[in-house]
Amino acid sequence: MAELLLELFSEEIPARMQAKAEADLLAALTARLKEAGLGSKAAFAISGPRRLTAVIEGLDERSADVREEKKGPKVGAPQQAIDGFLRGAGLTSIDEAGIVSDPKKGDSYVAYQTVPGREAVDVIAEAVPAIVRAFSWPKSMRTAGGDLRWVRPLQRIVCVLDGAVVPFEVGGVVSANVTEGHRVNGRGPYTVKGWKHYKKSLEGKGHVILSRPDRRARILEGIADVCGKAGLELVPDEGLLEEVTGLAEWPVVLLGQMDPTFLDLPPEVIKLSMRTHQKYFAVRRPGTEGLAPNFIVVANMTASDGGVKIAEGNARVLSARLSDARFFWEKDKATPLEVMGQKLSTIAFKQELGSLGDKVERVAALARELAPKVGADPDLAERAARLAKADLVSEMVGEFPELQGVMGRYYARAAGEDARVADAIRDHYKPQGPSDAVPSEPVAVAVALADKLDTLVGFWAIDEKPTGSKDPFALRRAALGVVRIVLENQCRFKLRYLLMDHNEVVVDWKRPPQTKDELLKTFDHCAMLVDDLLSFFADRLKQVLRDQGKRHDLIDAVFALGEDDLVLIVKRVEALGAFLETEDGATLLAGYKRAANILKAEEKKGALPETLSVDGALVAKGPAVEQALWAALQGTTASLEAPLAEEDFAGAMRVLAGLRGPVDAFFEGVMVNDPDAALRANRLALLAEVRGALHKVADFSKIEG
Repeated sequence: MAELLLELFSEEIPARMQAKAEADLLAALTARLKEAGLGSKAAFAISGPRRLTAVIEGLDERSADVREEKKGPKVGAPQQAIDGFLRGAGLTSIDEAGIVSDPKKGDSYVAYQTVPGREAVDVIAEAVPAIVRAFSWPKSMRTAGGDLRWVRPLQRIVCVLDGAVVPFEVGGVVSANVTEGHRVNGRGPYTVKGWKHYKKSLEGKGHVILSRPDRRARILEGIADVCGKAGLELVPDEGLLEEVTGLAEWPVVLLGQMDPTFLDLPPEVIKLSMRTHQKYFAVRRPGTEGLAPNFIVVANMTASDGGVKIAEGNARVLSARLSDARFFWEKDKATPLEVMGQKLSTIAFKQELGSLGDKVERVAALARELAPKVGADPDLAERAARLAKADLVSEMVGEFPELQGVMGRYYARAAGEDARVADAIRDHYKPQGPSDAVPSEPVAVAVALADKLDTLVGFWAIDEKPTGSKDPFALRRAALGVVRIVLENQCRFKLRYLLMDHNEVVVDWKRPPQTKDELLKTFDHCAMLVDDLLSFFADRLKQVLRDQGKRHDLIDAVFALGEDDLVLIVKRVEALGAFLETEDGATLLAGYKRAANILKAEEKKGALPETLSVDGALVAKGPAVEQALWAALQGTTASLEAPLAEEDFAGAMRVLAGLRGPVDAFFEGVMVNDPDAALRANRLALLAEVRGALHKVADFSKIEG
């Protein structure tokens, strides 16, 4: 058993690419070795700012010999076939072949060949160059004067098998057993024999913490130490922590000071200035929301003065950044949001849908229409919608696009706008992901819904819907946002009518129809688009409910009724799911399926009249179980009205449960396809009544099982 150490050393690998590259290298290397017949006991990979390293432990030193079997023609086959078999198998005489017997096919010739195994060193020398050349990076560059593409110029390759160099060359870089450490604190070079020696050399004199988890832990320990001494706490930022983990080979945590006068800037601006440009962490006093006049920087070296000059230099850089931010802040506050918003008409939203100014007009109208449905003041909803995107032309959002909406809220508050308007400006983009909170204040709900619905209706109108995995305009996210906002705020409105009305607004904005024929065609086209868009919403609703453990087929069963009140759909689905888990529900579903299958078979024959109606006189002449079913159906139809009107779907299910016994007894005691045509038609009508009664609650044909 042998140990393989492979290191690919280059200039800085972007932090966001390291973790995937680490996994990709390990997967490619183990796959190549396994394909060559080399087994191993353990394998792992690590990554850092300048290196990808893989280690294979317990590797076979040689792959096993393989005995291959080549089948030939039947015994007694023409000589031409036998000669071809001999040439293909490398035999000189048919006597060198074996014979296998098959009870069905008879005797056939067979040739056995032994393919010798290969030395691990030869397999590795062939595999690694192929892996390097085929490696997939999100972005890569070609080495000057060569054809090798790598994320950054490849400088060294360490490839050692049980202490000996595996010789090969890739793009002018020759494999060796020499690596290097930290640029400043321990460059080396270091000659390595294997993994343990490699780790000891680099993490000792080399000043390189090799693994991502170890670097992350060192950073967190350093942060806890400096914050504890200063009476501060970290403002959590997992994304920045992951990035800094990939930037520093030898992380050293330092606490810096900033000019406290900058604390009058919005905290989001300060944090983004720190994070985006300098990779600093923000801190605060425990138990407070505001920021402290300090920051944490993760240096990539140990300084002789303990990092004092590093911290001071970073403080000067941060002051310059925040001075720029203050200039943007003061300049933006001097420009009213209405004035900023006027510039939106010069910015394209989508060529077929006009400018951002056009979108704002549509969203404002829709927000006003939605406001009463979600409990918002229509004037405030329209006002918020008209100002919601104005900050896109501000200096601050131009510098920090992540602050869109956030800065609009600050500017609105500074200008004395109603707090509900200001908060709606900030929140109308939400939710932007599955973990993001949804707006809950009614004005914000109205504007957020209007913004997303306008986008969806617009892109459906110009036929730019998501396809497969491609969704360049984040329309799935927009629809999921609508679903979550509606459900979490229990918003009650008919989605179809709302979409139809707004679709007509979009169409009228593009080109108002002129004639009655054009109006009719436009209406029909709008109806088709809305049907398709509702189906898209149904899929998103399924996703949300599936995450909650609910069945997708039940959603289909409710949607099939044409229901488009999302809150009502969920109520029906929950009640239906609970009902089907009972014995009454499962049995009634089985009876429904039987009735539906009989009707479907008759419909295929074309034997059913266009309208089916039950003749009570004929029922009265039939057996008692038939009379009992007819009576139960009449009672059920009447009894369903009240719970359905009151949205008491659990009560509606209890009413339906009363049909279980009569339906079972009917199928046990009555022959539906009676020779008497009148009786047969009447009994089919009874089954149609059963189907119709259940369809008042859901389309049971959509339910699986």
